[in-house]
Amino acid sequence: MHRPDATDPTAAPVALVPTPEGPLVVAASTGAPEVAPSIRLSLIIPTYNERQNLEELVAQLVALLDPPLGDAYELIIVDDDSPDRTWELGLALARRHPRLRVMRRERERCLSTAVIRGWQVARGEVLGVIDADLQHPPEITVALWNAITHGADLAVASRHVTGGGVSDWSLARRFLSRGAQALGLLILPRVVARVTDPMSGYFMIRRRSIEGREMDPLGYKILIEVLGRGSIGPIAEVGYVFRERTEGESKVTRRLYGDYLRHLVRLRRATP
Repeated sequence: MHRPDATDPTAAPVALVPTPEGPLVVAASTGAPEVAPSIRLSLIIPTYNERQNLEELVAQLVALLDPPLGDAYELIIVDDDSPDRTWELGLALARRHPRLRVMRRERERCLSTAVIRGWQVARGEVLGVIDADLQHPPEITVALWNAITHGADLAVASRHVTGGGVSDWSLARRFLSRGAQALGLLILPRVVARVTDPMSGYFMIRRRSIEGREMDPLGYKILIEVLGRGSIGPIAEVGYVFRERTEGESKVTRRLYGDYLRHLVRLRRATP
């Protein structure tokens, strides 16, 4: 039997997922039960110029999530109209990975809003996010899922618990990361102190913890937005070692640190 390849021009086309518009609110459910009766986990992969990493990431995630979840999960690539056409590769990969869906955002730009737009079309009762650059070890998804199934509302991959760390960060980069966390504790202590790694962009959360809450993120620290605006009970943390990027370019710039500070102030004003 012929199996469609990711580059097979004769394979049936895969439709793009429409990009939601309007307020950044995650609904309680996104469709009738008969449409997706058994999706338990929706994992968002926000991308921008990640063509070099995407195929490997998707292959690893499918191999890891198939055993515990079978058909009960989905992967959603949310691409910010990458010049390298990452979204196009995502559509090709979806021909052989039926649980993969793709959204191409042509009007909005921002990692945090990309994640929320993905959650808005997600069908799972647990929502997650993982970076596309392989700096987040894909195998940690299984530990995060296990933490959720054991009762956590939020499971966070952390660099600052047992088993966690960073690979080859310079002293300056370590100082900036810890300084940003200390700043968060100063401005927003009751939110930031709930986890050891509030800067993490790798986590899973139960839909019910954020459904109906209007989000207003700034920059790329989506976990702080979730902690500040969600209704979250038990939290579990799983140690992971942040890897160095092997392909593509880092998206971290000085501007992102400014966005982070403004985001903290915005949340502080909105938090009782």
